[in-house]
Amino acid sequence: MARSLGSRIAIGSALWTIGIVALAVAMAAGLMHGPGRHAIVIPLHFGGVGFAAAILLMAALLQFRKTLSPFDELRRHLQAVRSGAATSVAGEYPTEVQPVVSDLNALLEHQAAAVARAQSKAGDLAHGLKTPLAVLAQEADRADAAGQHELAETVRQQVTRMQRQVSYHLAQARAAASGATLNARCSVMDSADGLARTLQRLYAERGLTIDTHVDPAHIVRAQREDLDEMLGNILDNACKWTRQRVVLTSTLHDGRISVTVDDDGPGLAPELREAVLQRGVRADEAAPGSGLGLSIVRDIAELYGGSITLDASPLGGLRATLTLAT
Repeated sequence: MARSLGSRIAIGSALWTIGIVALAVAMAAGLMHGPGRHAIVIPLHFGGVGFAAAILLMAALLQFRKTLSPFDELRRHLQAVRSGAATSVAGEYPTEVQPVVSDLNALLEHQAAAVARAQSKAGDLAHGLKTPLAVLAQEADRADAAGQHELAETVRQQVTRMQRQVSYHLAQARAAASGATLNARCSVMDSADGLARTLQRLYAERGLTIDTHVDPAHIVRAQREDLDEMLGNILDNACKWTRQRVVLTSTLHDGRISVTVDDDGPGLAPELREAVLQRGVRADEAAPGSGLGLSIVRDIAELYGGSITLDASPLGGLRATLTLAT
């Protein structure tokens, strides 16, 4: 066990006191044997006692510095936890500090377990709802085959709406749990490249081009599933509205990474850009979807301390910028 702060301070104080006394003795000796009032000179000139006093004072200062060093170490380990480089506070600390560190590590472990349970429950819920919705979709197909076209279309619309609502709330629940995990980090390139390939196949009949320009070193503070959810919604929205080209780029500025998605579609009027970020709002009610895509991005981004903004794109369409901490 590391030495206590009290003993370190006591040793430093003793060294300092002895050093001051030795210095006073050396100066007194100089006054007694020197030429009158001009006898006070640099203490190192007072012989062995002055030299010993200087050594003791330096040792005291080093001891005080050593006393404070555990707090510097603690700060470094806390920064490692916050940045995601570690999951607990490592190191051995003075007896007055170690109980606090142990309690903190226990809290971090409890939090990680709670997040794992929440994510597991979200997965169970998704799995439990998947089968009933699939059965309803099959029933819609049967109704359509039986000539009940209006009923079939109504059921399909409601199934699609339920699927998107479930996806929205599951994404929020998972992100709320993930956002509390300080060590959540993932690569922007891995997510962007995978999504670009998937969407390029999905929209293959339109001949879209999706270009990604992402620095491999760009890592954001988010779970991979949540980054996929955010970028997936942004890219899917761009693919729905673009004429031919979508471009995704990433930039680093002031410790934050901005992922920008541009398209060459019709764009969006300035007065509608904030509105479409609100839950359930679409710029065009005739467009596919339920208006939850960009609001999901906004909600998840805010849980991670990030944001999404919409602006005019240099390509002529819409620019969506997702900003997250590194």
